[in-house]
Amino acid sequence: MHIVITGATRGIGAGLAAHYISEGHQVTATGRSVGAAMTLDVTQPADHAAMAAALKNQPIDLLVCNAGVFLDKGEDLETGYAPDLWSQSFATNVTGVFLTIQSLLPLLRAAAAPKVAIISSQMASHTHAPGSSYIYRASKAAVLNVGRNLAADLAGEIAVGIYHPGWVQTDMGGATAAITVDEAVTGLVDRFDELSHETTGCFETWDGRAHDY
Repeated sequence: MHIVITGATRGIGAGLAAHYISEGHQVTATGRSVGAAMTLDVTQPADHAAMAAALKNQPIDLLVCNAGVFLDKGEDLETGYAPDLWSQSFATNVTGVFLTIQSLLPLLRAAAAPKVAIISSQMASHTHAPGSSYIYRASKAAVLNVGRNLAADLAGEIAVGIYHPGWVQTDMGGATAAITVDEAVTGLVDRFDELSHETTGCFETWDGRAHDY
């Protein structure tokens, strides 16, 4: 398989890339940092165009939209949540996901059984709303909606799944998070394997539970 992963230089993205490489798959690991196999800032349309050109004639079997930011952790309701945090977060977590999928649609359509996996969060769900982190929650809810509607528009062509990766011990999740990167990767790989036209539009947790929208 040819697998493209965004945000693949650390955390879950790096773990997924390492797993698929170890299994002998062709992996295009993208990211903003120097360590990325292919440079991609998902907020920059020019980067998307360059990536699509570089991957020309290479069908994509699985696209994992993993790049994301959590910029409003610990912000104060009365004085925080500045407008630039909203714009930066939505540019990465929502627009960046859409632009990634849009730019690679021809290469996805060229594969025999293409899939798109969008990493969202349980914080996207209306059932998980204890307050705070308004920007991150809103952006993850928005990308959940994007994924659900893409699943409808691409039905019969490309299977689309949306996933909560767990509370993971990464730079974003922190050292006290509930599961390791390896645990998250193992679960997510199973979810991606199970994704099909019959389950397209699903919102699932890393360990296979259906999540409320």
